[in-house]
Amino acid sequence: MAGTNRILVIVTSVGEYEKAGYRTGLWLGELTHFYDVAEQAGFAMTIASIAGGHVPLDPESLAHDVLADLGTDKRYADRAFMDKLTDTVPVADVDVEDFDAIYLTGGHGVMFDFHQSAALESLIARFHETGRIVSAVCHGPCGLLDVTLSGGEPLVQGKDVTGFSWPEEELAQRADVVPYSLQDRLKQLGASYSTAEKPFATYVVEDGLLITGQNPGSAKAVAEAVVGRLR
Repeated sequence: MAGTNRILVIVTSVGEYEKAGYRTGLWLGELTHFYDVAEQAGFAMTIASIAGGHVPLDPESLAHDVLADLGTDKRYADRAFMDKLTDTVPVADVDVEDFDAIYLTGGHGVMFDFHQSAALESLIARFHETGRIVSAVCHGPCGLLDVTLSGGEPLVQGKDVTGFSWPEEELAQRADVVPYSLQDRLKQLGASYSTAEKPFATYVVEDGLLITGQNPGSAKAVAEAVVGRLR
């Protein structure tokens, strides 16, 4: 496989919960922290969403103290960068051959559209089966839940993974309104799921070319792991 020096970043198209009035969307730092590391390492990125077009942002990811973390506030103030989220490519229009890796961002919105997207599922399977990196952070592993490989087995079966934990859902006060437990779903599929000792601590798990991070604070570390594999 010839390297393209390009990474595909997937974001949600869903901006609200189904059972509550809470607004959600992309957790901005999970994009910017990854983007900063990958861009500095010389990789170009394309941002695609499930539906294409405008990307909703989780309002809680725009709180002052959250934006101040690792320079997200600078990206938020950057008109050219934020314009990338106004007209994203639909996942269905993406060609796996154009990229070396795929990265699934989080934010609760992805719980409602990532694993429901047949286009995303087939794309992820292609990345995996052609020896490309599949990476995800926080709720991003929701996109792995319905990915079936050509042999019929779930992609995550027997794999070491992490993702947003149930204790973190409870601390985020979203346990009553999320449609399922990502932690439980991964375990039910036969994944070997693990977490950091403390909620919201940085935690990344690598299993070959599958790289997952537990929570928003793990996005930079996921990027560093992806870049390390690609170099």
